[in-house]
Amino acid sequence: MHELSLCRSIAGIAGDHSAGHSVERVRVRIGALRQVVPETLVYCWGVLNEGTDLAGSTLEVEHVPAAIDCTACGAHTLLMLPALRCGTCNSSDVVLVSGEEFLVTSLDLTEA
Repeated sequence: MHELSLCRSIAGIAGDHSAGHSVERVRVRIGALRQVVPETLVYCWGVLNEGTDLAGSTLEVEHVPAAIDCTACGAHTLLMLPALRCGTCNSSDVVLVSGEEFLVTSLDLTEA
């Protein structure tokens, strides 16, 4: 379960950037190709941070679908299955444009 180690990294980022304020919410953006189970990540967040400065904070996950742009016909396709083929012309000459994200996008902090 690599979600626990991911939560440790997210907690480290939150701690480094909270500037002494309490963290209420951490938002992350995760691409569909990152092989992360969002529900497990949220569960691990609660377990990992119990009894720490981040206890009571919530982890909010934004899911980013995998998408490709076809270099053959220019179509933009959201991938429902991990098959890197254009949904319009079926070409495999494509560029992956989303789906590999893993970003901490924001922190909600309490007032000092």
